[in-house]
Amino acid sequence: MSGRADTQAASRTEPQATSQTTSQAASPADALRGDCANCFGLCCVALPFAASADFAVDKPAGTPCANLATDFRCGIHERLRDRGFSGCTVYDCFGAGQKVSQVTFGGRDWRQDPDTARRMFAAFPAVRHLHELLAYLTEALTLEPARSLHGEVRRVLGETERLTLLSPEELAELDVAAHRAVVGDLLSRTSELARSGVPGARGRKKNRRGADLMGARLTGADLRGASLRGACLIAADLSGADLRGADLLGADLRDARLAGADLTGAFFVTQPQLNAAKGDARTVPPARLTRPAHWAS
Repeated sequence: MSGRADTQAASRTEPQATSQTTSQAASPADALRGDCANCFGLCCVALPFAASADFAVDKPAGTPCANLATDFRCGIHERLRDRGFSGCTVYDCFGAGQKVSQVTFGGRDWRQDPDTARRMFAAFPAVRHLHELLAYLTEALTLEPARSLHGEVRRVLGETERLTLLSPEELAELDVAAHRAVVGDLLSRTSELARSGVPGARGRKKNRRGADLMGARLTGADLRGASLRGACLIAADLSGADLRGADLLGADLRDARLAGADLTGAFFVTQPQLNAAKGDARTVPPARLTRPAHWAS
């Protein structure tokens, strides 16, 4: 359900200010943000990446990135884009790293023995996918027009959290795709209700789900309440576009131009998606997200 932009990236996001473990997080939102201080650099080791515009070199799964320091931090974090690792800046584990490190494995790091490493690297991708689903489900509970589905959302959210607490062996065998399908259907119904109440969206053809809009000229487009779920918007020009109340779940925004675009109330948008796009000081991101530091001022 995530966009293409964050499926390959395999390094850590900027360390958060908190030093709490997942089990001690002050709020559910805290547990869904990467806390590198309590992670063993899992995204820098467990996941593979290939030499490309996003990564300077090849790295197979299970092999530590050459930039990983002994304290499990990224040694070039402040220079990732300059050093050819922009893909790392658009990745987010949604808190799965600290969950696997501190809860699933009780603080035992992968450097202690090969068996721990093998089991940890197998469990991490499953928990990462589940935590992404938790983030979407948690956001769904904030969408007031979809209130009639909130009971079902809470039930599925609870089941998803339960799955994240399975043993390493159970996580390695878990059919994550089947659970994603259940969550995806629920989020789709949630989206329909949420977008139905967006002013100006009624009576218009706004279903661009899965559309190939790579490089499309959408300057100033009225996309209020549109479904852009899974759409390919790589390098699309969305300058000045009205994306208020749009569903952007899984939309690929790599190098999409968002200068002056209004994303007020847009939902199922993640921080990695924004990080992959190109905005400026006039761009209005969703209130819950942070304006990327590399956006033009």
